[in-house]
Amino acid sequence: MSTPALTTLTSFQQLQAHSATVREVHLRQLFASNPQRFAQMTVDAAGLLLDYSKNRVDATSMALLMDLARERGVEAQREAMFTGEKINLTEHRAVLHTALRAPRGTKLVVDGQDIDADVQDVLQRVKAFTDKVRNGSWLGYSGKPISDVVNIGIGGSDLGPKMACLALRSYANPGLEMHFVSNVDGHDMEATLSKVDPETTLFIVASKTFVTAETMLNANTARAWFLLEAEEKDLAQHFVAVSTNAAAIVEFGIDPANMFPFWDWVGGRYSVWSSIGLAVALAVGFEYFSDFLAGAHAMDQHFRTAPLAQNMPVVLAMVGFWNRQFLDCGSVSIAPYHQDLSRFAAYLQQLDMESNGKRVTKDGQPVGVPTGPVIWGDCGTNAQHAYFQLLHQGTDVTPIDFIAALRATHDLPGHHDALLANCFAQSEAFMTGKTGEEVRADLQAQGLPAEQIEALVPHKTFPGNRPSNTILMDQLTPSTLGALIALYEHKTFVQGVLWNVNSFDQWGVELGKVLARKIQSELTGEAQPALHDSSTNGLISLARAAKAAY
Repeated sequence: MSTPALTTLTSFQQLQAHSATVREVHLRQLFASNPQRFAQMTVDAAGLLLDYSKNRVDATSMALLMDLARERGVEAQREAMFTGEKINLTEHRAVLHTALRAPRGTKLVVDGQDIDADVQDVLQRVKAFTDKVRNGSWLGYSGKPISDVVNIGIGGSDLGPKMACLALRSYANPGLEMHFVSNVDGHDMEATLSKVDPETTLFIVASKTFVTAETMLNANTARAWFLLEAEEKDLAQHFVAVSTNAAAIVEFGIDPANMFPFWDWVGGRYSVWSSIGLAVALAVGFEYFSDFLAGAHAMDQHFRTAPLAQNMPVVLAMVGFWNRQFLDCGSVSIAPYHQDLSRFAAYLQQLDMESNGKRVTKDGQPVGVPTGPVIWGDCGTNAQHAYFQLLHQGTDVTPIDFIAALRATHDLPGHHDALLANCFAQSEAFMTGKTGEEVRADLQAQGLPAEQIEALVPHKTFPGNRPSNTILMDQLTPSTLGALIALYEHKTFVQGVLWNVNSFDQWGVELGKVLARKIQSELTGEAQPALHDSSTNGLISLARAAKAAY
C-alpha cells in the first residue's frame, strides 16, 4: 500500500492555511504577546537544552506540526527503526546505529544475529587495542611506542572521527597526535606524511569492503611510504583495518587480529559509534568513548519515549520542516559558538544532505514538496565577520542553529563571557532586527544632520524576524557531544519520515564514482578517450597534455 502524498494529509492542509496567518507576524509581536514564550518553548534532554522560541511559530503552529508527525506515522516509524525492521528499503537493511550505543544486555536479534553480543565483542576488542596503544605497550617495528595515528577513510569514515576527535580535544591523550586523510588529492596525504615518522606511526584504514577507491589509493600510498623505511613483516605493527574483508586485509599485510568489523546495518554517516570510531577511542581513551556512547543513548531513550510535543529531536525536526515548507527557507546555517566544534557543520552536511537530499519517495514517486535544505556554517564569532551580514540584511531568510556550552574547558579569563555574549546577542539581533524609527533615534542622538540621517536609515535598518534555535549544554564533554550528534541524527530521521524518503541510502553519489573510474583510465592512457560531451572531452585533453609536458 502506497503512502499518501504529504500535501493530501489533513494536518498538512491545516498547517498550510494556518501559515498564511502566521508568516507575516513578527517575532517581536510573538514575544510581546506572551511573556512565557521562552519557558513554554524550551526542551531539556540528555544534558542539552533546546530553545526554539525564536522561530516564527505559535502554540497553534506547534500543535498542528505534532498532528502532522502523528498522521505521517513518525511514532510507528521510530519504533520500526529501533526494533530492527528493514526500513532502508532500497538496500533491504535494518538501520541500527542506535544499537551501537545501547548498554550491554540490551536484547535485540535481527535475522538471527544477536546484535548486543556482536556489538559488545567489537567494543571489547576496541578497548583492548586502544589500551595497549595508549599505555605504550603496543610498539612499532623499531621498539618505539606509537606517537601518531593516521586515520585513512572518506565520508562517514572520516567526517565523524575527525569531528569528534577535534571536539573532544580537551580529553585527548597529549602523547598521541591524530591525523586524518580523506581526499584523493595527493596533497592531503603528502602533507600528513611530512609530519610523521614511520617508526612511531599507526595507520587506521577504514573501509568496510576494503575496496573504496579513494581510501585504498591513500592506504596503498601510505603503505609504499612506510616500506621505504621498514619491511613487509613490519606492516602488522603499523596498520590496522576497520573492515569486514579479511582476505583483502591479509593481502595488504594487516594481521586479521587487528581487523575491527562493523555491519551492513551501520550506514557510513551513522558509523562513528562503531569501530569507525576507533580513532576517537584512541584519542580520548575507552572510558570517555563509553561516555560518548552513553550520551547518545540518553538522547535515543528520550527520542523513543518522550511525548512528541516535549521530544527534542521531534521539535527540532518539525520546526525545521515548518521553515523549509512554509517559510521557503532553502538552507540552514549551523553556528557553534565553540571552536572545538569547528567541524560540526561539515559533519552535519553529510548527515542531513546525504540522508534527505532525495527527490522521490520510498514509493518511487516525486516528493512534490521541497526536501532537505542546504546545511552550512562555521564557528561563531568568526561567522559574524564573514557571512552574518547576508543573514541579517540579505534577501533570503536562513534559519540558524546556535550551539554553545555554558562553561568552557579552559581557564583563560574573559573569553567565555565574550563568546556567550556574542552568541546570545546575535540570536536576539536576528529576532528583533532594528526598525527605521530606532535607527533614526540613534542617529539623532549622535547629532547627525537630518539629511544625512535619512540617507543612512535604509542602510542601517535590519528587518529581523529571522528564525533561530539555540542549543545549550553545560560543557562540551564526551557525553554531551554524543547527545548532540544523536539529536541531529533523529531530527534527520523525523524529517525523512515526513517527506517519505529513504534517509539511509545515497545512490546520488554513485554515478560520479562510476564515471570517474572510466575517465581515470582515459587520463592514464589505459583506455582510449570515449565520446563524452565536448566540455568533458576538452578537459580530458588538457589534462593529458599537461601530463605529457612533464
